[in-house]
Amino acid sequence: MKLCRYGKPGYEKPGMIDGEGKLRDLSKIVDNIGPNEISPRGLKMLTRLKPESLPLVNGTPRYGVPYVGIGKFVAIGLNYSDHAKEAGLPIPAEPIVFMKATTCISGPNDDVIQPKNSSKLDWEVELGVVIGTTARYVDEASALNHVAGYCIVNDVSERSFQMATTQWDKGKGFDTAGPVGPWLVTTDEISDPQTLDMKLEANEKTMQSGNTRTMVFDVAKLISHVSQYMTLLPGDVIATGTPPGVGLGMKPPLFLKPGDVMRLTIAGLGEQKQRVVAYSA
Repeated sequence: MKLCRYGKPGYEKPGMIDGEGKLRDLSKIVDNIGPNEISPRGLKMLTRLKPESLPLVNGTPRYGVPYVGIGKFVAIGLNYSDHAKEAGLPIPAEPIVFMKATTCISGPNDDVIQPKNSSKLDWEVELGVVIGTTARYVDEASALNHVAGYCIVNDVSERSFQMATTQWDKGKGFDTAGPVGPWLVTTDEISDPQTLDMKLEANEKTMQSGNTRTMVFDVAKLISHVSQYMTLLPGDVIATGTPPGVGLGMKPPLFLKPGDVMRLTIAGLGEQKQRVVAYSA
């Protein structure tokens, strides 16, 4: 099941994608897509629906963040061994956990605004894991039972900000640094999150091409690890790291500038496309 929200910012309606990839309106069934709707009970109710029975949405409306209620935006660094290598850093002995500010979250096709004083704007295609059931001190064997579904995340990064201190949040949490969506795809469609091809293009040139099977720490391990010291609540999202091919790893490094366009895909999760624009007051 593919859930989404569509419409103008602040006025998004709930939607569902049918078997032909067409957008259907869910607003007569639920008011929104949020923690209640992505809970096991909520998803069970929604799975009873036949998407083809819902009203078809005409045109090409904007997709927003696919659900509301993201209380925590947890991210994992250097979780692909070849990405760690291109960054000149050792493969982590345990997951590197940092937080992206929830104010950085934006729709999958909204503009990415280059922040003031930015000189090293970069891209990172990542698998997002959406929590549907509270996870606290869970073991790896049961960790995936706490997942509502998956989505694409672009962990947009400003490398000069990021490397200014040992804490990465500064370079990862600026406004529009977290495009999420277009869909939340439930676990009935993504039974194994460790088999997904992923790709990012910048200006129609492939920069990143990888597969989630090469994660250092798989999704179950990440959920279990984070839950040992941080309660994960319904709606929380974990960005699980990026494969090689970021701009920082190029020789010479290549960074984004206004006018550049990123296109991100992960198998079964749809597509994002963002244009970089300069900050303006």
